[in-house]
Amino acid sequence: MPRNTLTADQIVRAATDLLDEEGLNGLNMRSLGQRLDSAATAIYWHIRTKDELVRLAGDAVWAEVAVPDLDAMDWRTAATEMATGMYAMLQRHPWLGQAFGDHFLYGPGKSRFDDHSLALYEKAGFAPADADRAAASVFVYVLGNALGAAAQVALNRRVARGGEGAERARAEASARAVEIAGRFPRLRERLDTPAAGYAAAPDSTFDFGLRALLDGLEARLAPR
Repeated sequence: MPRNTLTADQIVRAATDLLDEEGLNGLNMRSLGQRLDSAATAIYWHIRTKDELVRLAGDAVWAEVAVPDLDAMDWRTAATEMATGMYAMLQRHPWLGQAFGDHFLYGPGKSRFDDHSLALYEKAGFAPADADRAAASVFVYVLGNALGAAAQVALNRRVARGGEGAERARAEASARAVEIAGRFPRLRERLDTPAAGYAAAPDSTFDFGLRALLDGLEARLAPR
C-alpha cells in the first residue's frame, strides 16, 4: 500500500487488530507494516511512535461502548448498560486494560464515555463531587474485573512463545500452587471449582459485584 494511500484511520484499525491478536508486546512498526503491505516509514509519516499508536487505538475502541439515552431509562439501568458495555469492550481488547499501567490514554472516545458517566450520576441525584466519585468507583470496578482475564491472555501468549520449556514451567507452577492452596481449608474445598483462581471467577461474579456497588450508591441517595 503506497504511502500516499495510507491513512491514519487505516493504521489505527490495523494496529487494533494486531493488538487483539498479539498484545502490547506484539505491536511493532515492522509487523504493522507487513499487515498493511506498507513500509514502516510510511506509518511514521502519520504516527510517530508506538506509544502514540497505542493511545490512538486505545481511544478508538471506546466507540464500541454504547451510551444510553438517559431520558429513556432509570439511572441504574443506564449505569448497568454502560458498565457491562465497558466490560465487554475490555474483554474484546484485553491489551487495553494492561495499557493503563504503561501508557498515557486519552482522547475523544474515552472523554465521551466519561462525560456521559458523569451526566448519568448527576441525573441520578448526586452532587457533582459525588458524581465524580460514583463514576470513578464503577470505572475502577469494571477495569479491575477485566484485568484478571487480560492477565491470563498475556500469560498464555508468553507460554505459547516460550515452547516446551514454558509449558513445563507453567505445569510445575500450577502443581506447586495447588499443593500450597491445599494447606488452607477454604482453598482446599474450592480447588476443583472456578473460585480456585481470580482469572476464572465463579459464574456471575461481575454481575454480583456490580449490583452490590450500585446498591451502595443507591443507598447514599435514599435519604435525599
